[in-house]
Parts: sequence; C-alpha cells; structure tokens
Amino acid sequence: MRLVRILHQGQARWGQLQQDTVLLSGGMGETPTGETVPFDPAALLVPAEPSKIVCVGRNYLDHIRELGNDTGDLPKEPGIFLKGPNTLAEPGGTVMRPDWTDNFHFEGELALVIGKRARDLSPDTALDHVAGFTCGLDLTARDLQKTDLQWFRAKAADRFCPLGPWLETEFDPADVRVQTRVNGETRQDGRTAQMIFPVVDILVYITRFVTLEPGDVVLTGTPEGVGALQSGDTVEVEVEGLGVLTTPIG
Repeated sequence: MRLVRILHQGQARWGQLQQDTVLLSGGMGETPTGETVPFDPAALLVPAEPSKIVCVGRNYLDHIRELGNDTGDLPKEPGIFLKGPNTLAEPGGTVMRPDWTDNFHFEGELALVIGKRARDLSPDTALDHVAGFTCGLDLTARDLQKTDLQWFRAKAADRFCPLGPWLETEFDPADVRVQTRVNGETRQDGRTAQMIFPVVDILVYITRFVTLEPGDVVLTGTPEGVGALQSGDTVEVEVEGLGVLTTPIG
C-alpha cells in the first residue's frame, strides 16, 4: 500500500494512492472514508508527523572513509543524532542554501516512519512497528559539524530534512539501491546491504533508550559520495522501490 499526505482544501489529509486517485482517510494507515480526489504531485506534503527524527551517522564504511573517520575498527554501535520536526521539507519543495555555511552537503538515505509505539523492540518484531518506508535527504552544513557541540546548526536547521514522496507499507529494506543525483548526475550509488547496522538492528538499538511514537522518523545513514550543493542545484534521492524525492536548492 502506498500512503500519501496531501494538502486538500487547505488541510493536511492522509490517504491511499491508487494509480491517479487518492482515497482519503482520517489518518496515517487508517481505513479510507469514501472520499476520493485526483492525485496531484504538487499537493504532496511530508509523509510523516513526527515528534522527533532519529538519525544514524556513519552507517556505511565507504562514507566513513571518505570523511576521514576510518581510524580503527568498525563502530560497535550506531552513532545517533537528532533532527527536530522543524527540519522537515515537503517533496518538491525548495530549500534555500544557507548563507551561514561554506560547505552545504547532500546525504541521500533510506528513511522509515513509525506506525505504532515502540519501546525495547526485539529483532523479530521490530519491523512490525514500521508504518512505511520513504526517501530522505539529510542536508548538512559540513563545516559547522566541526564546531557544533551536538551538530545543532549542522544538521537541525530549518528544512534540513526533505522527506517523501510517500510511504510504502510493503517493503523489504535489506538490500535495495540508494542513489542521489545532483542536476541529473549520479553522485551516490549504494545498497542497504552495505549498512554496518541494518534497519532491524537500528530499531532495536534506538528503542533501548528512547520510545518511538507513531509518526516518528528514522534516517538510516548515507552511502559514500556526499558533496557540496549550490543555489540552483536540484537534488534527487531515489530508493529502489520507493520513488524519487526531488529537492531544488534556492
């Protein structure tokens, strides 16, 4: 099932996308109400309503190496940081390049949205708590990562997390292709099978310490190939089977 969140008559509405029609519902994953509207990609909103966005850093070995962080053994546990709901940006929405960073980077990722309250998950039930999967773009002020105490400006500024275009409820995240293109040129091209910590391990780890609520977002890390963005660029993040998230840089 493909779940979308759209702007309809001035209100945010959830629905199921079936070909060119949206079957409106009362909330994420809920039964359709019987109302239908034609699908308009321009009406897409962020397919999540999170209280928090939990992100995994350095989850692909080649990405660790490209940033010069390959100083010993592989990480023993996922490296976690947070973004707030203020960072979300809708599919197709423009993100202005900040004037307070000299090194504004893209990081394309597989993302997931939690469907039911999750605490102390076990490996065999972890994926049962996921509402669906989508594409994420972790925008980063790379130069400020070196000076921020907790990557606050570097990762958590307004609209630093475009997400979409929709949620796929039936999806196997074990080995899918993750690509990022800038102005049509492929810059990142990896597979989730290359993750140091797979999706299930990430969910088990996070929920040992933090309760994930319905609507919360988890970003799972980025492959190698990150790089700088300039005003006028267009970023496309494509996860195999999930569609394409497009973000113009203003």
